[in-house]
Amino acid sequence: MQYEVGVSKESQNIETITLLVKLNSNSSTATIATAATTATATAMAPLQPLNSSSSQGGKASAASNSKKKKPATPFAVKPIGAFYVFLGANLLAALYAPIQDCDETFNYWEPTHYLSHGYGLQTWEYSPDYAIRSWLYITIHALIGNVRRLLPFPTKLGEFYFVRYGLAFICALCQTQMFRVINGTLNPRVAMFFMMANIFSPGFFHASASFLPSSFAMYTTMLGMAAFMNWRGGLKTAQGIFWFAVGGILGWPFSLALSAPFLIEEVIFASLSDKDAIIDTVMRFLRGVVGGLVVLFLEFLVSGFFYRRLVVVPLNIVLYNIFSGEVLPLFILQKLLGSREGGTVTALRTVVFVAPFYIWLAIFSFQPHKEERFMYPAYPSLALNAAMSLHIILAAFGHSDPKTLIGKIPAKLKLLFVSFFIIGSVDIGVARIYGIYTAYSAPLKIYSPLQNGTIGSPGDARIRWTPSGEFSEASEGFGIWSGAWLVPSGMNDQNLEDMSKYVDLKACNFFGRHLLSGFCSLRARTPLHQRYREVGIGEMRTIPGRIQDPHSW
Repeated sequence: MQYEVGVSKESQNIETITLLVKLNSNSSTATIATAATTATATAMAPLQPLNSSSSQGGKASAASNSKKKKPATPFAVKPIGAFYVFLGANLLAALYAPIQDCDETFNYWEPTHYLSHGYGLQTWEYSPDYAIRSWLYITIHALIGNVRRLLPFPTKLGEFYFVRYGLAFICALCQTQMFRVINGTLNPRVAMFFMMANIFSPGFFHASASFLPSSFAMYTTMLGMAAFMNWRGGLKTAQGIFWFAVGGILGWPFSLALSAPFLIEEVIFASLSDKDAIIDTVMRFLRGVVGGLVVLFLEFLVSGFFYRRLVVVPLNIVLYNIFSGEVLPLFILQKLLGSREGGTVTALRTVVFVAPFYIWLAIFSFQPHKEERFMYPAYPSLALNAAMSLHIILAAFGHSDPKTLIGKIPAKLKLLFVSFFIIGSVDIGVARIYGIYTAYSAPLKIYSPLQNGTIGSPGDARIRWTPSGEFSEASEGFGIWSGAWLVPSGMNDQNLEDMSKYVDLKACNFFGRHLLSGFCSLRARTPLHQRYREVGIGEMRTIPGRIQDPHSW
């Protein structure tokens, strides 16, 4: 398979990038072109077949323009500027976004705390009997947090935010890369809308700095999509496969489904080409798979060290979901993609760009259990779809036939309508972000007084659980490093209460309850109060005086 790139400069500062993919068949040569215009006043150019003469014209035009002065950057916003915007939005999320999911606390922050400080709380997912959490993923974040311990004035609170800042930085890099590719492959205006969707979306506000595998899968999805979309300088299939593999191995295995449209596109192109092109395609696939296997081997070594067993965590996750009756209906992929035989290359590229989000939406629409974090890996594709749709609508508005109803609308009125729509969307997103912060930021704010040593002293105090009508799956202390491979008794995946995790009331010096139910439930649960008095703890000695006051909460 041969690739020729022709760049032509026309009037009105319109740059057309033409990627010619020559596919040689038995007795004829089929020439397929992918064209994307960067003119902000025109719609995205559809994929059109070009003949050989147009190819020669493109190369001649490119040669003539090479002698002219290098044009200004085609980016509406330069990548470095976009990076600073993304980073600023993500750092705000790292500072102010509350932790929405208990899994983030008990499945990721607690094990990270265990690696860094030698103790923490354990959930059943980390029991070697199940082994469905990656210790390599935890180790990477623990290393980032320990960097903060090497800096002046180390605190646990500082480690927490340092890890979040690191996640915000990595997310900004991934967003910038996808922004850059969208700008060059589609249109600068599409890239601008994509950036707006990223920085003003409540979904990205939560996902960008969350310590969750689904957020990590979102990062790698952006890198994988950018690699598959970027045909400049040749196909980057190996890079795309590698990044999707990293997200599936260290993050969430099911995020690999998002790569299906791009892989099918590669297979279709290979099936239409000659033997040499097929071999090239196979080699690109192999390079990507080998890179993924290297990551899988590292994950196998690290998780095996902690579990002291031969475990393949991504496989365990898939098998657990299958045999627990919560299998993801991946057969939907075949229904959505298997029926796209025939058609044109133009339609194929369009479907490839928009399909990942709809595949993900279809898969999880069939799932009985739904959480917002399940959608994190598909957010980049959703933002891209929205940006493309808005760009096409605006292009239709600007180039409508004057004889039609839309064409008769004054330009200023069109601008007013579009501005109202865009500003309204931004306002709604910002309002939602601010509302979530003001309503749910208390757990993050309480960390500062906890660091002062006035609550929870002495420093070697450990959390234990007492039978108070509630229980927690995260109720087993890791203890020493051996806690990672010792099988805790009573661990189960059925949300069944394990009485062995509780300690006797007499062994505790201080009692705490969930603040939202603390005062009311202590007053309402008479049997618990009676137990406190029976062991000699005393009336209301279990909670500081300020928390006893209902007017304070």
